[in-house]
Amino acid sequence: MAARKSGFFVGAVAGAGVACAALAGVGMRMAPAGAAEPAQVVRTSGASGAPAPMFAPPPGAPLSFADIFEQVSPAVVQIDVTSKAAAAPKLRIPGLEGFDIVPRGQKPGDDGEETPGPKQQSSGSGFFISADGYLVTNNHVVADADADGINVVLKDGRELKATIVGRDEGTDLAVLKVVDPKAKGAAFPYVNFENQAKPRVGDWVITIGNPFGLGGTATAGIISAYNRDLGDSSSTFVDYIQIDAPINRGNSGGPSFDIYGRVIGVNTAIFSPTGGSVGIGFAIPADVAEATAKALISGGKVVRGYIGAQIQPFTKEMAEAQGLGDVKGAIVADLVAGGPAQKGGLMAEDVITAVNGVNIKSGSELTREVAKGRPGDTLKLSVLRGGKPRTVDIKSGVRPTEKELSLNDDDTDENGAEAPAKPQVQKSDALGLTLAPIDDAARRTYSIDPAVRGLLIDGVKASSDAGEKGLRKGDVLTSINGEPVANATQVASAVDAAKKLQRPSVNLRIIRAGRPTIVPLKIAP
Repeated sequence: MAARKSGFFVGAVAGAGVACAALAGVGMRMAPAGAAEPAQVVRTSGASGAPAPMFAPPPGAPLSFADIFEQVSPAVVQIDVTSKAAAAPKLRIPGLEGFDIVPRGQKPGDDGEETPGPKQQSSGSGFFISADGYLVTNNHVVADADADGINVVLKDGRELKATIVGRDEGTDLAVLKVVDPKAKGAAFPYVNFENQAKPRVGDWVITIGNPFGLGGTATAGIISAYNRDLGDSSSTFVDYIQIDAPINRGNSGGPSFDIYGRVIGVNTAIFSPTGGSVGIGFAIPADVAEATAKALISGGKVVRGYIGAQIQPFTKEMAEAQGLGDVKGAIVADLVAGGPAQKGGLMAEDVITAVNGVNIKSGSELTREVAKGRPGDTLKLSVLRGGKPRTVDIKSGVRPTEKELSLNDDDTDENGAEAPAKPQVQKSDALGLTLAPIDDAARRTYSIDPAVRGLLIDGVKASSDAGEKGLRKGDVLTSINGEPVANATQVASAVDAAKKLQRPSVNLRIIRAGRPTIVPLKIAP
């Protein structure tokens, strides 16, 4: 899985090596742990009879985590994964077409057939959740594994074959099952998820895993925070637990325990400016992990509700542009043609504030609430349209896979095309934009869909709010504050209307490379 944002590392499966190089480690993200509270000093008599200091843990701290480790560590395993390595490219020399130069160490196949490519090995962590051999780990640990390329190493040193029962990219979780004939009839030690007694921030936590392929390793710390958003697709369905117990490459998929030996989370990521542990780690909460594991075991996949809408956060500036004060929610940038939302009557630029009576404050919260619905369920969305409240009933569909969704998330721009002949331009000094009608040449140059209506942005004043927010030539302006615009008069009217209402900004709906987004722009004096 790719890094979500600067400093975060996910799925860094340490030990990726070519041709069976046995390295180890799976990534997470972490940061420096805070300084511990000074230990209590107790005075005792030394050998000479003089007082000598002895350190005792402060009140509330356990004397040792050894009992917990002995209790739960047999359920934690090392997961070794074999997968294909990227094959070295064949070299071609101009003038010698038809002849492939094979890099040194790589043998050509007979009759031009491809030979098996090199292999790489990596390692992570996991843990048993049932006596009959079901295990939980991270999806990124096993996502690229060969069909028979997963081995689990138990605490007693046994190595057993395992297979993938199901994977969920949305939460970065996977379930495996031991299928090795050597384990037939075996009862495995397992641990339980804890969903009732939620530890508080500051409570102790112990993690066990396989850092850098060293084998079962325990680290301890505290819960640092809840509800962390890592800013990527997996954060859509997960409010992460932040912990300061050291997590390193290879700990991915391992469990975090409370002081009673109950699983409170699945380690999955670290924050680090260097790629190594600096003390800030993140775990998937137990309730999310358990629900996902049950779904994967029962059906091999997680089915989530879906409405077919492209959404984005409804920011404070957007709210001010519409005179909505401190309203929280998510704004609709676009709708999937023929999707559930469009069929249900949702419209672009609607502001969604609640789903089935549950208030939402962000796009992630909206997606989570929608995902809870089963296909066919009716979802009642509370929306603001033109500032007026209404309810939109939508029949939920089935959310596509993350891979399928990503195919419709291409930000690629068309470059190198010949600039279109300039149509008549229209300036909006209040927005810092130069606008022009969309003619056929512009549609070809900027790949603008024939159905798109609006104004072409032909120039952006660098010092304007539009320039600072990244608007650029080739973008299409389709509406302002929900009102469609196709000429300079309509743009001026929309800006004047906002000024009369003493609003500091307006919301622009912009389309770039086929993808719409809502951008709030300050009105220049």
